Amino acid sequence: MIKNKIGALAGVALLALGLAACGSSSSSSSSSSAGATSSSGSGTISGAGSTFAAPVYEQWASAQSGLTVNYQAVGSGAGITSLGAKTVDFGASDPPLKPEDEESIAKNGSPAVQIPMFLGAITVSYNVPGLQTGLKLDGKTIAGIYLGNVKAWNDAEIKALNPGVTLPSTAITVIHRSDSSGTTSGFTSFLAAVDPEFKSKVGEGKDVQWPTGTGAKGNAGVAGAVAQTAGAVGYVEQAYALQHKFTYAAVKNKAGKFVAPSLASTTAAAEGVKVPANLGIKISNPAGAGAYPITSQTFIIVNKDLCKAGLPGGEAAAKGVVKFIVYGLNEGQSILSQADYASLPAAILAKSKEAAGALECNGSPIGG
Repeated sequence: MIKNKIGALAGVALLALGLAACGSSSSSSSSSSAGATSSSGSGTISGAGSTFAAPVYEQWASAQSGLTVNYQAVGSGAGITSLGAKTVDFGASDPPLKPEDEESIAKNGSPAVQIPMFLGAITVSYNVPGLQTGLKLDGKTIAGIYLGNVKAWNDAEIKALNPGVTLPSTAITVIHRSDSSGTTSGFTSFLAAVDPEFKSKVGEGKDVQWPTGTGAKGNAGVAGAVAQTAGAVGYVEQAYALQHKFTYAAVKNKAGKFVAPSLASTTAAAEGVKVPANLGIKISNPAGAGAYPITSQTFIIVNKDLCKAGLPGGEAAAKGVVKFIVYGLNEGQSILSQADYASLPAAILAKSKEAAGALECNGSPIGG
């Protein structure tokens, strides 16, 4: 399973994943609102978007029977655009849709639907010789690094959070995303929530104007840049950090606890999150004592009636997309840990299954 994970991440580095399905999957154990799809969910489907989610979609695709999933890891913004342009059968985004995104996708002839799929931690990973596991950071200090105010690893702000730790005078090299990114949205959402200066000067979103640092494309691009640069720091999804054997910081959460990213602390971050009617959940500086504070959700985006929306693959693709989504919300949740991602809390998962069960082709339900 580690081998599969590393293979997935290597594919993401190319930013275009052809996910050929093989093997077979067991029958779904879902609720009646989103049960296993029929055997007609076969052929080929296409998707594009989140690089954060790509290793999981490769893993899930390999478990399908008779269905090939071609997924391009091009960033959340490009994924939403691709769905709106009807060049893919589904989009993938980490931040929830904005009203203008929903309007653009609905122009295809059916309302936009965003389905939460799983969670992942966004790590603050670093490459500093001699600086080992155990570093503690808070939001204000991380914001200071990305504003260009905290310039060296032995800066007074970092030293104050790490008494007794020998910190080198190595200059900090900031690495950030250059593309329209859901990981950036999750990272900046946290920093904007905890630091007024960051909120006013940078703000939050998939695309921001960074005052300092070097840009790289995709989670894989940022991870690669950090790996190659002594003194570097970058925000990358945990699976990419583990694949590169990075060390990463424990981050102070809203409850005042320093928490390291883990499957348990990532799932805890979504407990108690309010779920709006359109399922556009957003995890930002969660309150739980055990919650890792820089956690992101990720969505699959489709039109409610996939056939009326004019999918490139037609009715067969509509059935294939629903088959893939339903698998992800059932068996797929139990194998997320193999790729270092976290499952949805039960309350959110139930709403995702309900949304999947309501997807249609020309007015008739596809799932269930």
